[in-house]
Amino acid sequence: MRIKEIQKTLKNHINLYISLYKDKRTPKISKILLWCALGYFFLPFDLIPDFIPVIGQFDDVIIVPGLIYLSLRFIPKSLYHEHYGRIFRKK
Repeated sequence: MRIKEIQKTLKNHINLYISLYKDKRTPKISKILLWCALGYFFLPFDLIPDFIPVIGQFDDVIIVPGLIYLSLRFIPKSLYHEHYGRIFRKK
């Protein structure tokens, strides 16, 4: 993928998560998990220190997507597809 394609895909995913978060039909647990993912991403410190080999460097790469994945598991598929279709089918 080229850089511009990656940027567009990332922007679309962020818009998808924001859209799902704002939807009143999204379960509270999903909103909490999305908020936790965002909060963990922007924490000024890591829960797993960077000096721990391998795990310390990859905690953001594992925890944030894991929280997003869990959040999406609680969202009804029809609601997810509604938002996904609207955001990713835009030209």
